[in-house]
Amino acid sequence: VPPLAVPCPNPENQAILTVDPTAVEAVCVPWPLASRGAVFAISVSNKPTVVPSPRDWCKVDVAMERKMTAFCWCKWKPSIYRVSSNTKSELPKVEDSVAKRKEEESRLPSNPEEVEDLRRSSATNPLIVFTFDELRKITGNFRQDHMLGGGGFGSVYKGFLDDLKDTISPIPVAVKVHDGDNSYQGHREWLAEVIFLGQLSHPNLVKLIGYCCEDEHRVLIYEYMARGSVENNLFSRVLLPLPWSTRMKIAFGAAKGLAFLHDAEKPVIYRDFKTSNILLDPDYNAKLSDFGLAKDGPVGDKSHVSTRIMGTYGYAAPEYIMTGHLTPRSDVYSYGIVLLELLTGRKSLDKSRPPREQNLADWALPLLKEKKKLLDIADPRLGDYPVKGFHKAAMLSYHCLNRNPKARPLMRDIVDSLEPLQIAPEVLSEGTTLTLVADK
Repeated sequence: VPPLAVPCPNPENQAILTVDPTAVEAVCVPWPLASRGAVFAISVSNKPTVVPSPRDWCKVDVAMERKMTAFCWCKWKPSIYRVSSNTKSELPKVEDSVAKRKEEESRLPSNPEEVEDLRRSSATNPLIVFTFDELRKITGNFRQDHMLGGGGFGSVYKGFLDDLKDTISPIPVAVKVHDGDNSYQGHREWLAEVIFLGQLSHPNLVKLIGYCCEDEHRVLIYEYMARGSVENNLFSRVLLPLPWSTRMKIAFGAAKGLAFLHDAEKPVIYRDFKTSNILLDPDYNAKLSDFGLAKDGPVGDKSHVSTRIMGTYGYAAPEYIMTGHLTPRSDVYSYGIVLLELLTGRKSLDKSRPPREQNLADWALPLLKEKKKLLDIADPRLGDYPVKGFHKAAMLSYHCLNRNPKARPLMRDIVDSLEPLQIAPEVLSEGTTLTLVADK
């Protein structure tokens, strides 16, 4: 009989389970690290064995490019791995957890009045409350030709605020409609965006104009970003390749956005920094969007925030995936991946490439260590670029990807490092001219 694969819960709040003494094997593989060979063995004997208690049972989405929650998967032979009959009395935490989740769910605001009551305690940005009928009107009843894109959360439509609201000028907007199931997690992410973007304002953060919280509908209305995401611009084979100066402008703007979050009076950890969440205006100014997974950072003498492991595989910091400990340096790792994508023109994960090149960090890090091979990672579509500038940006990404979180640079230092690279090569003074590499 082949081994079974069943979901193991979050390792928070462990419980003692008595395992049948005939059991000979139990291995816990933190997914998605299983594909990279990371295995954690749980020794099983005739003694009680500590294993994770059932807490957050959740379907794991195996699509690598999507948001996901990383939980453990335990494998064992069904005929020999059995929990003894006295285990049931030792698991009150399962019922407690379900009850706690229902209690938390009931406390979430479910109408505009409750949302506004929650916002008023910390909000600094005025937001407009829209009705769903108003959103139907500005999007042409959510017509397909108005759709800008979509994902695991739902769909985004283009709309236009004309004479709908007296308080704002006529402008194009992006209308983000969350899935209609209104799940607990979906509602939490929607609410997180309302709260965070209702109190944060910066040129490199997308502006939230308003929201809709009506019946089962959860909608966000943003400023319209004409050029879409960095992901679409960087990896498109239809659009012209982004030149060096534009890529560095994007890297600089995104870094300033993250630095603002990390250095805020109440620090914020973005937690899902990736090219699809960085949007571009007509002048290629980068703005961070999608704050659904953002978390308040550690305060006082705390070094990290413990949380469920959520994010996007390929961008998430390894120590966060392993432990659930979240710090601002977790964002720095993700930033290093995005900077590497800008330099190489490769995706963080690309199954179409040879096996050894599918994971961008695994492929690039050995090359970054050798100065002679460093230029081998450059995107062949990059065009002319300054060798010294490329070297500096590449080394910056290398330090961001350090396995030791404490050795990674702060985002404010990354901003300082990137600022000199914003000078176009053609206007550099004679003393600062950088060598250019011609288009390959």
